[in-house]
Amino acid sequence: MSKKLVVSVANLEDRHIAAIAAAARAHGYAVCFCSGEEEALSQAADAEIIFSASPALAGNAPALRWLCTPFAGVNAFLDEGVFASPDAVLTHSSGAYGVTIAEHVVMVTLEMLRREPEYRAIVARREWQRGLPVRSIRNNRITLLGTGDIGQETAIRLRAFGPASLTGVNRSGSNPRNLFDAVTKQTGLDAVLPETDILVISLPATPETFRMLDARRLNLLPDGALIVNVGRGAVIDEAALERELRTDRLQAALDVFETEPLPADCPLWDCPNLLITPHTAGNMTLPYTRDRIVSLFLEDFENYCAGRPLARRVDLKKGY
Repeated sequence: MSKKLVVSVANLEDRHIAAIAAAARAHGYAVCFCSGEEEALSQAADAEIIFSASPALAGNAPALRWLCTPFAGVNAFLDEGVFASPDAVLTHSSGAYGVTIAEHVVMVTLEMLRREPEYRAIVARREWQRGLPVRSIRNNRITLLGTGDIGQETAIRLRAFGPASLTGVNRSGSNPRNLFDAVTKQTGLDAVLPETDILVISLPATPETFRMLDARRLNLLPDGALIVNVGRGAVIDEAALERELRTDRLQAALDVFETEPLPADCPLWDCPNLLITPHTAGNMTLPYTRDRIVSLFLEDFENYCAGRPLARRVDLKKGY
């Protein structure tokens, strides 16, 4: 087998490239840094390891043993037949995006509670209007649907705004790092929603989470509740949410959608009580995020070379 590593990750800095190259040399790997998918495809056939977000590379690498995606989400790799090699394993970069996404959650939450979209519209009309009623993060009942890296980093930041009730919802019912006042299993979600003023969603897209927030569950939220979704769009029934937003009962800040890019004719574009961001919460434009992505890859590269289990291996059947 050729000991070859192919790297095709956008926005890597010289220091990242140097660190990966040094690790590759230390373990006897030839490393090929590619500027895009086309160049990477020309190098994939005999690659043992690929560091890239491209499913096309997985499908053109019959010698592949390990692919690490620089993203936290892995849905693009889950369809049957994506990997040309039956022996290939997949890892993700979950743990790199918590900081940037948590900061996004705080930003859009404050924007919605403090009526910034409306004030921007007022200013755009060159009007001087004050006095729109605003709300505070303080003293809110906050539910975090998902308590992984993103949920934990978000909880830390929201706690800093003062007294608030933080409830986590996850599969196990465990309280990671004791960051939450209470944690319930996903089976207890129906009981939590009526007591939720701010709902932060950071779940992956799996069969289990598909439209978890359907019309029935959206109706369980109290009037005026704010939904912030930075996980995957398919977790929410968008048509049901739109109905709630247009009646002024709920508010939402959505960074993710079931179909992306959001189609130009989608009715959500002009929906009231909604702040749209184009999947920008967790991209790789923050230097800290890129540092963490490379650090996590190098950590698992050492594991791979030592024959140890990979720390972020994905169960392709479960989807995470």
